[in-house]
Amino acid sequence: PQLYVKGEFVGGCDIITEMTLSGELDQLFSDKGVAFDKDAAEKIREHNA
Repeated sequence: PQLYVKGEFVGGCDIITEMTLSGELDQLFSDKGVAFDKDAAEKIREHNA
């Protein structure tokens, strides 16, 4: 799978996983005005720490 945000290619599954764990995906979504569940993102990071 590949993720596009507002028409811009972000990356495949491996890149998205890395971005999620580092917090980069949260920042990208915030910068692009994309709504996301910040609590769920934090739980993913905690679970994978």
